[in-house]
Amino acid sequence: MKFTKEEKLTFVKRYQNGETVLQICDENQIPRSTFYRWIQDYQQTVTDTGNIITPQEFLYLKKKVKKLEDTIQFLKKVSCTVSSPLQEKLKAMEALYGQFSVHTLCEALDIPRGTFYNHIFRNKRGNTLAAKRREELKVEIQKIYDDSEQIYGASKITAILQNQGVKTSVKYVSQIMRELGISSVSTTAKKEYQKWKKGQNRNFLQQKFQTERPNQVWVSDITIFKFGDKYYYLCAIIDLFSRKIISYRISKNSSTQLLTKAFKQAYSERKPKKGLMFHSDRGTQYMSYAFVHLLEDHGVKQSFSRTARPHDNAVAEAFFSIFKKEELYRRHYTSEADLMRGIHRFIDFYNNKRPHSTIQYKTPEQKEQEYWDNKK
Repeated sequence: MKFTKEEKLTFVKRYQNGETVLQICDENQIPRSTFYRWIQDYQQTVTDTGNIITPQEFLYLKKKVKKLEDTIQFLKKVSCTVSSPLQEKLKAMEALYGQFSVHTLCEALDIPRGTFYNHIFRNKRGNTLAAKRREELKVEIQKIYDDSEQIYGASKITAILQNQGVKTSVKYVSQIMRELGISSVSTTAKKEYQKWKKGQNRNFLQQKFQTERPNQVWVSDITIFKFGDKYYYLCAIIDLFSRKIISYRISKNSSTQLLTKAFKQAYSERKPKKGLMFHSDRGTQYMSYAFVHLLEDHGVKQSFSRTARPHDNAVAEAFFSIFKKEELYRRHYTSEADLMRGIHRFIDFYNNKRPHSTIQYKTPEQKEQEYWDNKK
């Protein structure tokens, strides 16, 4: 049954006036998930000054406040100002690189991003002529990639560089892009579209990040980080109900095996009932034949984020952001074994001691235990 906007607003107002979701949905045959979405879309808040704020406007203001808070925190940690010498500002920014976004660093001290990238990349290698040229090219590639909103691949970036008088090749640009960890979002667009048309690649979660019970929806992502001269991949699986990290794996290879082992561990330990949904981005590991069929064999419904829409997997993205800010960028590991211990220690802390605002400042373990205690 379809409802007009006015009818939807009427239902939402009834909810705001005290009627329960269950009563409204049962009476009008509305799926609860649909009604919760209407609440998010149409619920309005009146401020003390009489202004009406929609959820979208609230989120925009929230992001703006967060950006300003980050800028204030950054400025509190540095001894220089906008009027300080360039090299002094760059050194201050480099010391906090990773704790704050590049946009925050550059806007706070009025430094062009290209200048900052150039400073960072130049300091990572020796000062040989070839190394210097490579680092300068990195800066240009990163800028072109960012300006294209992550659309351009190696071929287009190479063409743009050549038009600017830079002598390079697609192969060389591809190598640097892999080193930077960037790639075109349109590389597999046709295949993804064909899979979507066949019903194999859809976003069933649709940013509904609140669930009613554990093992209803799991979300996952894979992040990459560098230690010493080696790259490591961390795959995490999170239960949306409690935000608990229910399984994770670390590897030097970003293979499908990294993901399948993490899933099998979670499935073996949690033993979920039928109806489990598994949501992720459209990474090659998640769309691989082996993993897709592994989920099918276990009766798990697979959901994918839309292309270039990281907010569709916001919970997993948020965890990795917290992990890097609160652990990875703050520690100085002495060895690979020390790195592994640090990651294990942080995830244990995250699950058992760190309160989460989205679950009423409970820990993930407390949230799940509370649910199971109420079921007894």
